[in-house]
Amino acid sequence: MKYVRMPIEIESPEQLGYENVKYNLTESSVSDAVIDDLQVDLRGTVLAYGDHVGYKPLRKYIAAESGVTDDDVLVTAGAASALFMIHTSLLRAGDEILVMHPNYGTNIETPRAMGVNVKFIELIFENGFKPDFNRIKNQINSNTKIISITNPHNPTGVCLSENELNEFILLAKKNNCYLLVDETYRELTHVKKLPLAATLSDKVISVSSLSKAYGLPGLRIGWIISSNKVLQNVFLAAKEQIIICNSLLDETVAYHFMRNKTAHWQRMQRHIEKNFSIVKKWVTEETRMEWVEPQGGVVCFPRIKQVIKTDIEKFYQNLNLKYQTYVGPGHWFEMDKRYMRIGYGWPTAADLKQGLANITASLNEFTK
Repeated sequence: MKYVRMPIEIESPEQLGYENVKYNLTESSVSDAVIDDLQVDLRGTVLAYGDHVGYKPLRKYIAAESGVTDDDVLVTAGAASALFMIHTSLLRAGDEILVMHPNYGTNIETPRAMGVNVKFIELIFENGFKPDFNRIKNQINSNTKIISITNPHNPTGVCLSENELNEFILLAKKNNCYLLVDETYRELTHVKKLPLAATLSDKVISVSSLSKAYGLPGLRIGWIISSNKVLQNVFLAAKEQIIICNSLLDETVAYHFMRNKTAHWQRMQRHIEKNFSIVKKWVTEETRMEWVEPQGGVVCFPRIKQVIKTDIEKFYQNLNLKYQTYVGPGHWFEMDKRYMRIGYGWPTAADLKQGLANITASLNEFTK
């Protein structure tokens, strides 16, 4: 394995220091929860090794919401470790993986570190960031082991239709490979929510977590869902060799949250809807920007129009240093820096408005 640090991690607010970021539009999750608000009583919790598969009551809640059995659920230390376990279990040096691009870096960098040939399912702005299946079919060969997609998509917020999801599943079946679906935003859609992908075929592996849609990244709780028992046993072996089991403290708090999720969920939904309307209004009025309007998640991926002349490096430096405002620049996703991921679920409405106003102000200074 040859590990390389990713720009999205090097330049993240937690690495730069939150105290240096006044208007944080980089986050790809809803607002972080505070432990006091969850009102969890951890007294009496025995700090022993937990169930290697995951705390059974927690698995039952996840399974019930997903339409699977609790035996189909493997609890992991966040979605990041779930993806790592899947990649290292199913891929070998010289294999190929077909990955949606742009994408969260882990979906790309772990296979690269293993010596896997990474091919991109290029999502193009002019095509509404939608997959081109004619091109995808020609990219798959006998050495393709995984097709990796995210839905709703990070960073664009675009959602697959039911027909598109079924087309991906059909490709996996026809080519005897697996479809890996990162569904961490599945609960956050402005359109019809699709069935959990893993319920549609044993060739599909679904990954999710409590980090993005629920604002609990500090718990490090994610999960893998698959009806393929052989695969789940392999993933469990990987988990046992990496971490043995999850933190019982994390699992206990996660279980408590899931039991009382409705009240928290309604509050978060109102916040997201309000902030989405703020971003939509800004993009409409800021004529130098354009976007593919997101259908899910809490992020969007607008860009400075190609016809606009700008000093992009000075624009970002000015935005960061003068206005203390941070977004996710395109290079985080191996894209042109004219693109920027803006997270609208994490900041307050007031901070979001000011952060967007600061982008406009920096554009005023460094565009012609």
